[in-house]
Amino acid sequence: MSFKTLLAYQKGFESAMEIFHMTKNFPKSEMFGLTSQMVRSSRAVCSNIAEGYRKRQYEKHFKSKLSDADSENSETQLWLDFALACEYITETKKQELQYKSEEIGKLINYMMKNPGKFGL
Repeated sequence: MSFKTLLAYQKGFESAMEIFHMTKNFPKSEMFGLTSQMVRSSRAVCSNIAEGYRKRQYEKHFKSKLSDADSENSETQLWLDFALACEYITETKKQELQYKSEEIGKLINYMMKNPGKFGL
């Protein structure tokens, strides 16, 4: 089984790509600020899930990487707040991405609470 089959990874990847395409419309002055931070944190959700899954035989490592993924997911929510406050996205788009992020967070937390269901 591959980490790519995990629903949390799939939804995280989808969300990260949506954020990537959305931030292409942000002002160029944000390229090394908000744009970079949003893209990096959203991608880090997926990379931490992948890393944790690869080392899933070590429960503490697995949970630690999933905790990192959850933290990056929360960071992405923060950047969405800034994007809205800076008027780069609409309230509707922010709420849509916030909902997806919360769903990803629930999936990650389920994995942390039930590591045995993921090959441990």
